[in-house]
Amino acid sequence: MTKPTTKKEFQVAANESYEKLMGLIESIEDQEGFVFNFDESAGKEAHWKRDKNLRDVLVHLSAWHLLLGNWVTDNVDGKERSFLPEPYNWKNYGEMNMEIWEDCQSTPYSKAKDSFLISHSMVMLVSETLSEEELFAKGHFPWCKTTNVASYFISATSSHYEWAMKKIRKQMKSK
Repeated sequence: MTKPTTKKEFQVAANESYEKLMGLIESIEDQEGFVFNFDESAGKEAHWKRDKNLRDVLVHLSAWHLLLGNWVTDNVDGKERSFLPEPYNWKNYGEMNMEIWEDCQSTPYSKAKDSFLISHSMVMLVSETLSEEELFAKGHFPWCKTTNVASYFISATSSHYEWAMKKIRKQMKSK
């Protein structure tokens, strides 16, 4: 998949990946009971050990949607803040992901799925409020530093959905 360079391309990529992810999830007969059991051969990244089921993946995606939506909305409204909440940064955000995972362990699958559906819609609505230039011009927003806000949207949607599908497919193949 090529990286979107326009608002329309972003919207298409995000929504197509979303539909593919939802289609893949819907193809699973027992979504609530779909358990990941990856061994060391799956990969070295922490998420292979962290996420144990579809709920964990959906909560993770929703949490990143909320981070993005709140970050953009606050900054556009003049309440400047960093993308990652204190005390996290790009060197230790894995700890934040673990905290998200720990916090969701009592969340029912149905609630995780509903939250994901709602948070995807929210992120897409937030993206609608931004112009093409606001999304794609590097450095347009000072709080994006030298990149563009679209890179955050792409990362939290289509790229993240591709990551989720890869993980789910790998588990499906191992059954």
